[in-house]
Amino acid sequence: MRVTPRPGILDPEGETIGRALGTLGYEGIESVRAGRLISMRVEAEDRAAAHESVVEMCERLIANPIIEDFSIQIDDAT
Repeated sequence: MRVTPRPGILDPEGETIGRALGTLGYEGIESVRAGRLISMRVEAEDRAAAHESVVEMCERLIANPIIEDFSIQIDDAT
């Protein structure tokens, strides 16, 4: 899953990265948003059950619903 600040929410980490890139000579950086990538293995009956479980985890603990959005990608087990 990917957790990122909602649009309009201050992102000091992203702003620091953007300034540092400019200092290093990279031009044209208009904005940078930083977030978290969380990878987990979930045992579930099927993809729908896995998705439902991970959404609940995000809503209850992983993402702050006031300031963060999340997206989920479910891959088949390898």
